[in-house]
Amino acid sequence: MDYTVKNVYGKTSKNPVAVRVPGSKSITARAFLIAAAAKGESVLYGAQFSDDCKTFLNCLEILGIGIKRENFAVKINGCGGLPPVKSGEVYVGSAGTAARFLPAFLAFSDGTYTLTCSDQMKKRPVAPLVSALEKLGAKFTFKENKNSYPFIIEGTKQPCLELNVDVTKSSQYLSALLISSVCAGKPVEIEVNGEHGRNYVDMTVAMMRDFGASVKEEDGKYVVCGGYSAREYSIEPDVSAACYFYAMNKILGTEISVEGITGRSLQGDMNFINILKTFDGGEIDMGAFSDQALTMAAIAPYLSAPTRICGVKHIRGQECDRINAAAVNLSAMGVKCEEFDDGLTIYPSAPQPAKIQTFGDHRVAMSFALTGLRADGIIITDAQVCSKTFKEYFEVLDSLCDKLVC
Repeated sequence: MDYTVKNVYGKTSKNPVAVRVPGSKSITARAFLIAAAAKGESVLYGAQFSDDCKTFLNCLEILGIGIKRENFAVKINGCGGLPPVKSGEVYVGSAGTAARFLPAFLAFSDGTYTLTCSDQMKKRPVAPLVSALEKLGAKFTFKENKNSYPFIIEGTKQPCLELNVDVTKSSQYLSALLISSVCAGKPVEIEVNGEHGRNYVDMTVAMMRDFGASVKEEDGKYVVCGGYSAREYSIEPDVSAACYFYAMNKILGTEISVEGITGRSLQGDMNFINILKTFDGGEIDMGAFSDQALTMAAIAPYLSAPTRICGVKHIRGQECDRINAAAVNLSAMGVKCEEFDDGLTIYPSAPQPAKIQTFGDHRVAMSFALTGLRADGIIITDAQVCSKTFKEYFEVLDSLCDKLVC
C-alpha cells in the first residue's frame, strides 16, 4: 500500500486538537514478560496490540502461559518463573523486544527451545546477549550463523549468579537480564560494560519494583532478588507514537496534544517532546532517545539551521540501517544531507516530490509522512509496515488533517 501525504502547510487552524495513540510498546512488552514470570493472575490495562506485541503474546502462549484478552485488558496467569512447556518452537518474527527478552527468560528455565524469526531479524545483533547467557549457563546451537537467529537454547537449572553484559549496541540486553534474573530464586549480580542510554533500563527497573522485585544499582552493577507478584497494572500511552504529532506542531504551528501524555512518563522519548519546544537546528545527541532520530531527520529540512544528529550508530542495526535510510530518502527529496558513522547532518531545504522507501521499517514510514505535510508529492511506499507498532497511524493522520484544515 502506498500513501500520498497531504500538504496542509498554511491551511491549518490553531484550534487545540487531541488524538489518541496505542499503549506503549516498550511498557507493554515488559509488562507481558513480568506478568508471565509472576505468581498469580495479573490484569494489564491499555496494552498495545501491534504486530510486535501480538507476536510476544503468541510466544508466551506457546510456552504455556495462560492469557485472556477481555475488552481493553489482558489477563496473564503467571508461571512463577518456570515456563510450563519444556520444549517447542517459538517464532519471534520481527519483534525485536521479544527476540531479546525471551532468550533470557528461557535461559533460566529447565527446557530446550527452538527460536525462529523473520529474515529481517536474522540480521539484527544478539551476540552480546548470547555471550551473557552462555556465561549464565545456557547452551546455544545456531542453525545458520553464529550468534544470530535462529537457534536452539537449552536453559540451566543452576545459573551463574554473577553476570556481565555489553550494552553498546542495545540497552535491551540489560533489560532482558534484569527482568528474568528473578527466575534464579537467588540474588543475581549484573555488571554492565559499554555505554548506552539508560532511559529504557530505568523503565525496566521501575516496573520490576512495581511488581515486587528488588533491584539495586551501584557503580555500574545491578543486584536483583525477590520475585514478582501478580497485580493490576495500567500501561501508559506510547510516547514514541505521540512524538510524531508533537513534531507536527513544530513544523505546522498547530496545537495537537496526545491524550494521557504527562511529564511523569516512564518513557525516555519524553526528552524529544521537551526538546522540540526550543530546538531549531544545531547538534543533538539522540543516543538516549534514538527511536526519534528518524523523526528529527524528517522535520530537520524545515528548521532554521543545519541539524547534526549524533550518538545513534546503533540504529544502523535496527529494522533497517536507519541512518542510511534517512540519507537515501532525504536525498531523493532533494534535501542536502551528509551521512556519518554515528548520524547525519541535514540542511534547511525545500523538499521536492519523491517516493519514500520504507525499507520494511515502520519508523521510516511514519517519520517521513511528516515531511510531506509541508511539501507536495511525497508518497510513502509500503505504508502498511507501520502495523508493526501503530497499525492505524495513517488513518489517524488523515482524520487529524481533516480536523486541522480550515
